[in-house]
Parts: sequence; C-alpha cells; structure tokens
Amino acid sequence: MAEADASQMNNMKDAGISTPHIYAMLANQAGGYENVNYSLRDMYNEIARRRRHVLGDAREALRYLKNQKAEDTNLYYEHIVNAKGVLRALFWCDGRSQLDYEVFGDVLAFDATYKKNKYLCPVVVFSGVNRHNQTVVFGSALVTDESKEVYVWLLHQLLAAMRGKAPVSVITDGAPSMRFAIEMVFPNAHHRLCAWHLIRNATSNIGNPKFTSMFKKGMLGDYEISVFEQKWFGMVEEFGVAEKNWIIDMYEKRHMWATAHIRGKFFVGFRTTSRCEGLHSIIAKYVKSQYNLVDFIKHFKRCLTYLRYKEVEADYVSISGLPVLKTTLEHLERSASNFYTREIFFIFRGMLVRAARMKVVQDVAFDSFVLYTISKYGSLNSSWEVSVDNERTKFNCSCLRMDSFGIPCEHIVCVLVFLNILELPKSLVLTRWSKNAKTSTFDSSGVTWESIILSQYGCLMDWCRQLSYVTSRRQERFHLVRDTVMSLIEDFKIEDEQEKQVGAEADDSDGIFPKNPQNCRSKCRLGEKVKRKPQQCSICRMEGHNKKSCPLAKDIQQQTNATSCGINRNHVEEGLDADAEMGFWASDLEEDYEEQEFWAGDSDASADMELSEEFSM
Repeated sequence: MAEADASQMNNMKDAGISTPHIYAMLANQAGGYENVNYSLRDMYNEIARRRRHVLGDAREALRYLKNQKAEDTNLYYEHIVNAKGVLRALFWCDGRSQLDYEVFGDVLAFDATYKKNKYLCPVVVFSGVNRHNQTVVFGSALVTDESKEVYVWLLHQLLAAMRGKAPVSVITDGAPSMRFAIEMVFPNAHHRLCAWHLIRNATSNIGNPKFTSMFKKGMLGDYEISVFEQKWFGMVEEFGVAEKNWIIDMYEKRHMWATAHIRGKFFVGFRTTSRCEGLHSIIAKYVKSQYNLVDFIKHFKRCLTYLRYKEVEADYVSISGLPVLKTTLEHLERSASNFYTREIFFIFRGMLVRAARMKVVQDVAFDSFVLYTISKYGSLNSSWEVSVDNERTKFNCSCLRMDSFGIPCEHIVCVLVFLNILELPKSLVLTRWSKNAKTSTFDSSGVTWESIILSQYGCLMDWCRQLSYVTSRRQERFHLVRDTVMSLIEDFKIEDEQEKQVGAEADDSDGIFPKNPQNCRSKCRLGEKVKRKPQQCSICRMEGHNKKSCPLAKDIQQQTNATSCGINRNHVEEGLDADAEMGFWASDLEEDYEEQEFWAGDSDASADMELSEEFSM
C-alpha cells in the first residue's frame, strides 16, 4: 500500500469504519476494484504492521495523552504502576469535562464496565447530569483491579483534576471498595445505593415476591421517618426475616437507600445507576474488545464527541422558539419556559398540572414568614406546609422535593397561584437547570484537534482531485505540479523525521517506561482466584485423561469390531424381524423424548419463576 492510502485507511479506522468497508470505499474512489493495486489482505497486513510497530502500548498511551495536552492545556492525566512496573491504573479527563464538572459536578455517579479492551481491564467512568437531563462524562480511568487502594487513588485524581471541588452526592452500586473510597475521599458527600441492585438482592436473599414488592414500596415511598420505621418492622415481622444478616445490614444502611431518610438531599432524580448502564451501552458502540490502550482512548474520545454533540442539539432546541403552552397557569408556564431548558421545562409543567389539584386550607402569619397548609382536593388526610418569607423570595416545603431535585413542587406552585405571583421567582430557579448555566464557563475552542485534522484532510483531498483533473490534460501543467508536489513531500518528510527525533528524546528524558497491563478478569477483585473445572473423559466421564488415552477405548473398539463381524457372518441366520427391531428403537426414542419433556417442563417452570421475579421487581 502507498503511504497516502495507508494514511487514509488509518484515518477511517480511527473513525470506527470497518476494514472491508474502507476497502470498498477506496475501490469506489479509484473507479473499481481492478484499479486498486492492493488487496483486502494487504490492508489487514498493514493494520497488523501498524500495531506491531507499537512496542510499548502503555508508553504509547501516555505519549498520546501528552501530545493531546499540547493542544488542550487543561487536559489532566496520571497513572500508577505496581512493583513490577506494570501499569495498574490510568486516569484522564480533558478541559471540557472539567468545565462540565464545575457546573454539574454536584451529583456524581460512577460504575465499571468490562471487556472494552484487549487487556480486559475494567473501565471506570465518572458521570453526572447536565442541564438537559442528559448524561455527561467528568472523567475516565482504566484499572487492572478494583481494590480499595485503586478506587481511593482514582477519587483523589478526580479531586485534583477538578481543583478540589467535591460532589454533594454520590450514587454507586454499593461495591465495598467504592464505598470505602467514598468515605475516605468524600466524607461529607451523601452516598446513595442503587435501588435496582437492592431489589435484585432482596429477590436473591429472601426469595419471596411479596417481600420484594413490599421492600420496593418501602424504599421508594415518600414517607415520614416514623411511618417508614413502622412499615419496616411490620414487614420484617410478617415474613419472619428479622434474624437474616441481609435484613440487619440493610436496616443499618437505611440512610443510604430509604427515601424517608434521603429526603432533602440533592440527587437530581438519581435512584439507580441505570444512567451508567446506558452510558456503557453507548461506549460499546465505539470501542471493541480487541482495541489496545491507544485505540481505546481515541475511540472513547469519539464517544465523548458524540455525547457533546447531543448536548449542542439540545442547546439549539432550547434556544430556538418557545414551547406551546398547555396549562391554565399561562403566566407561570411562560415564565418557566424562559428560564428552564426544554427538558426541564417539560418536567416542571407536570408540577403545574398537579398544582391544580391542590388548595390552601390555612395560612398563619409569624414575625418573619407565613406558613401555608396545603391539601389535595378531595383528600384532607394528607397535608403539606409551605413557608414563605415576608419578602416572598424564599419558599420551603415540607416535602423537600425542591431540595432533592431543584424544581418547585406542586405545593409551592399552589402557593404562588394563591399569592397571585405571575412570574417564577429567581430563588426557585436552580442555576444548573437554566439555559444560562454554562455562560460563565463557556469554552470558546469548542472543537477537538482530531476534528481539525480530518476537516483539513478532506479539504486537501478535494482540492487535489480538482488539481488532478485540471493539470492531467496538459503536459506542462502535469510536470509543474508533479515537481512542486514531490518537492513539498520530501521537505515535509524531512521536517517530520526531525520532529520525531526531538519527541523521542524528550520522551526518553522523562524516564517513564510503564509496562503493558496483564489480562484481567471481569469483576476482578484483589486476591481472587478462579477455580477451573477439571478435564473429563468424553467416554467414561472420569477425570485425569481424555478419550484418546482412555483405558476403555480399546475394549469398546474391540467389541464394536467383533459385533460388526458377527452381524456380517450371521445376518441371514439371525432372521431379525425388522418391524420388531424398529419398534424397539422407537420405544427407546419415546422414553428419551418423555425424559426431555420432563426436563423441559422443569426449565420452563424455573424460567416462569425468574420472569415473575423480574416482573415483581
């Protein structure tokens, strides 16, 4: 392959295009497969040669991040090695992620995904929620084990990259190593456990669908603490599970999962790590299990580019035009549409609809505030209290939803209607949900260096095609362009070689030579060993040998030969009834079929049980 064709192929590989599709595109560009002077196998060989050229994958990954830092001065990366010099963990985040964390870093969620690189190293992604209720990435890391020390190191690196700003709340799946690291690095953060994982654990530990249903209601129900305690002990006594260790452990951790104890803590609607799982599914579209570290980082950056493009689209939708007003509270609805982004406005409009069912039943004036009692239309059993200061700038509700999500609840909206307030007070508009959330931290660059390279490459390709078309018809033009282009190519090659030598000397002067990580296992824990099932013979089902060395193999073969010889010799004398023989084999088949139906029935029953458990969840 020519160097230009190889470069074009590499650029398309970096964009995630498969090799056969690249070959088809280059053949179409050349006017047919017969005009391509290399085969698909040559392309695979070129890709393999490119990978073999990378002697130290970990070292090349650090070099790539170092080159990226020359373009993005705010890019932060750090790594650690073990006693043998093998890469143990690598953390990085670019300047755009740091800007996002500055605005939306109040709530942090992180989880590990697996089998996304050829070393099978777990990938830890730190994420949150932006002003459009979309998932935003704050930082990423590749680790070889998920020990407590590694997670503590990762959180320290995140804290250093974000200039010491710690999150207000953190949500994880409850892994012990993550919990230890959060308590160590973020002692003041509220740590919440994933509700989905807790429901799954309730199903596996108790095994009663009715208990799982009651546990889910108690966990997600918006109760007072006294009501939650009453329901919890009643449920434990009803099912007789008070002595189970899982029940005791869950009650000790109730401040990390029960809504009654979490009310008032800011989690922007986070109850599960489903956003992390959704992010992992998007990442899987951009990275593959055979990627090395450099390829993984490049394609992961492509994934970030896609997520940020979706944010740009949401910005355009929020800025252009106004949504159609649908409620009777037009003034408040129009005011909210001016402040909130489109997605958050749709959530707030639900509060306006529910506010129509509320009414103020009592108001009591105090020295500095007025206390309003709110009840639902047609139901006087439940009530809420909303306090408003005399200047009508501070609103607090007993449901604490404003503190938990940052959007006024229907009870506060009911008081606004009662007081005939036509515009949403600014104290009720959280900055992170507003259209102007990122105005103070706007990044004027907005594009990555790879996008500039690809755009310039496309422009040059188009101009070169036009130049080739114009100059190829005249001999003097052809010679002029040929000499000029060849001269430029030679000059640029010499310049690139000089820059490579200078860069190599600079890398050698750093003295950092980490070794490539060894293959990891999924959900690898420190010190964990996987027991392999011993090999069994396919003939006698005994361990320690195979069918070739089985002592029974020779006897079976001799019996088979003798039987076949006897059948050939005495075929006429035996006079077997073909119908009787077929009936014998048919009876055996019917018995086997009945046995299969028996096991199939058991499997269907177990499958129905699993489905019922999932449905109850």
